[in-house]
Amino acid sequence: MTKILLLLLLLSLPPPAALALIAEGLALLAFKAAATEDPYSALSRWSESDPDPCGWPGVRCANASSSSSSAPRVVVSLAVAGKNISGYIPSELGSLLFLRRLNLHGNRLSGGIPAALSNASSLHSLYLYGNRLTGGLPAAALCDLPRLQNLDVSGNALSGELPLDLRGCRSLQRLVLARNAFTGELPAGVWPEMPSLQQLDLSSNAFNGSLPPDLGELPRLAGTLNLSHNRFSGVVPPELGRLPATVTLDLRFNNLSGAIPQTGSLASQGPTAFLNNPGLCGYPLQVPCRAVPPPTQSPTPPAATTTPLPSSTASSDRHQQPISSGLIALISVADAAGVALVGIILVYVYWKVKDRKDNHRGHRRDDDGDYSSKSGLCRCMLWRHGGSDDSSDASSGDDDGEAGKYSSGVGGEGELVAIDRGFRVELDELLRSSAYVLGKGGKGIVYKVVVANGTTPVAVRRLGGGGGGADRCKEFAAEARAVGRARHPNVVRLRAYYWSADEKLVVTDFVGNGNLATALRGRPGQTALSWSARLKIARGAARGLAYLHECSPRRFVHGEVKPSNILLDADFTPRVADFGLARLLAVAGCAPDGQPSSGGAGGLLGGAIPYVKPPAAPGTGPDRFAGSGYRAPEARAASGAKPTQKWDVFSFGVVLLELLTGRGPAADHASPSTSASFSAPVSGSTATDRSGSGEHGGGGGAVPEVVRWVRRGFEEDARPVAEMVDPALLRGPALPKKEVVAAFHVALACTEADPELRPRMKAVADSLDKIGS
Repeated sequence: MTKILLLLLLLSLPPPAALALIAEGLALLAFKAAATEDPYSALSRWSESDPDPCGWPGVRCANASSSSSSAPRVVVSLAVAGKNISGYIPSELGSLLFLRRLNLHGNRLSGGIPAALSNASSLHSLYLYGNRLTGGLPAAALCDLPRLQNLDVSGNALSGELPLDLRGCRSLQRLVLARNAFTGELPAGVWPEMPSLQQLDLSSNAFNGSLPPDLGELPRLAGTLNLSHNRFSGVVPPELGRLPATVTLDLRFNNLSGAIPQTGSLASQGPTAFLNNPGLCGYPLQVPCRAVPPPTQSPTPPAATTTPLPSSTASSDRHQQPISSGLIALISVADAAGVALVGIILVYVYWKVKDRKDNHRGHRRDDDGDYSSKSGLCRCMLWRHGGSDDSSDASSGDDDGEAGKYSSGVGGEGELVAIDRGFRVELDELLRSSAYVLGKGGKGIVYKVVVANGTTPVAVRRLGGGGGGADRCKEFAAEARAVGRARHPNVVRLRAYYWSADEKLVVTDFVGNGNLATALRGRPGQTALSWSARLKIARGAARGLAYLHECSPRRFVHGEVKPSNILLDADFTPRVADFGLARLLAVAGCAPDGQPSSGGAGGLLGGAIPYVKPPAAPGTGPDRFAGSGYRAPEARAASGAKPTQKWDVFSFGVVLLELLTGRGPAADHASPSTSASFSAPVSGSTATDRSGSGEHGGGGGAVPEVVRWVRRGFEEDARPVAEMVDPALLRGPALPKKEVVAAFHVALACTEADPELRPRMKAVADSLDKIGS
């Protein structure tokens, strides 16, 4: 009888797997029990009858010890995001000792952040943004986590002041507290104790008081230091200039006052950083600072007819002699005559010098045969008045068949104008040279032409007709010269232009190794781009765009950054092409102003031959390289809006992700290891989606799929980097993981849904230059 009872007792005990569920599964079931609403049944498959929680949606497990494959599996990640779950966060989640990542963003969780989470000693990422959490920030408890690197609680209703206990978070890299109800002054003495901090976002709260100067003591800060939409007052501390040059400040919508310091990195900030602070003045704002405060009363006007003179005698009581009004008038007339005489002399000298230059330019063609006999300006009126000149007949006897491709607008109606003296070619030489068609499309026909006795290849784009009067010609000349003055090793240079009534040409440098789109997809017999080549291309393209944004004559916005507009030379040095082209087309009457032209010729300006449209990657659509997938979300939402530099930053981020993953913006990234039911977009949610992924119904696919896929991999799924990089890179030499991860972080910063959170291209270029250095 005793043996039977013992047998029954043993049978009633739970199996070992169930004991494992008791250890960690019960903590997860406490979260399920705390959920009052689960409209999408995200937790419905969590069952206490399962042997372990590792198969539950949103739960990821790993071996407790990496050195032993037989070690028990433990929960390392919990990601239940964007599911509109109502309820609270139970303190039992703190008992998950091996939990590394907790991601509950985009739900409707309320209550406070439990201090018991500090018991999860392995936690390094806590994402609770986009909920309805209240109360204060339990900094003392959270900073007890020795490995905490990422803390994002933005988009909640947290309140109170920031505690001094934040200085205990010495490992923290990302602190995002935006869009809450925090108040009070920022505590001093905290920020120097956070040496690892790389991102700080305190925007859209109710902080007040002055900015602590020790905010400038964050040596590893990158991206944007966002303090906008608060109530800060006082001056901008000069110590902020100690921040790294890659940091972009955002101090908009505060009550700051005084002159903006021009120290360190503060001197390189744009005006956007300081907008909507009524009391701020000085560079880069267009608000001058008054060196002397305005007087409290008007000064006494001087005497109208007399001016006192010092006495010439030693006696102090002798009457002073006044100067008559006639003498004053005589002096004034003499002064005016002297100024007029000097002006006449200066004008005379100017015109004499100009006449000499014009005469010299008129004979220059006879001296060396390099320049036209006309002046450097476009002869806009020749075609209107039927005029001609001696050089217009240079091609009249040309029987070369290739010249017919350009000759429709020649015959005394226009002139080839070189942007600078470094480019020396005559129009008749250009027309006689053999040409090769690179491509055709909405942006014109592009040829490769070899000039200078067959030694110098150039790319010629024929923009077509469109007519236009003198004003339009002058505008075209001004635009072309502005583009031509942009000179950088990573920018395709405009060398010359031609205008006539029914023909417009632009001549650029020829880059002979194709473009990035073709290089990524590969040509027959070509090996895949190595990691060093990809990093070189990313760095060069970033430098080129940064130059266009910051240093070019008009601070150009490209507007169509995509792989087909990044040309490569034989050493894979990138050259950014087609900037300013949309405006030239609009002025030439070939495209609507402000709307980029479509067609297959995009990206061919200066490009190599022959141009072959790259084959689509698996899972991509036919418009893979049309460029729309690289556009920023706000660009798609505002059709016809004027492009901004932040659009270019987003597009570059998508290009960088393509370099890293080998996948285009619209590629299908579904993976067998990813639960489709767990990552599907959810409509109807009111939560804030920082990534713009559309998970909450706000994006609707506005952000390219590659951006959403990579962001989920880093922030939610904790996917290994090896699963996200281009498989072609894994087949080569061992990848430097730190460099690849750093490049991914730069790309994710560029592709933030909020334009104000994106860094400037200068900061992007600096960040890429630091990788591997």
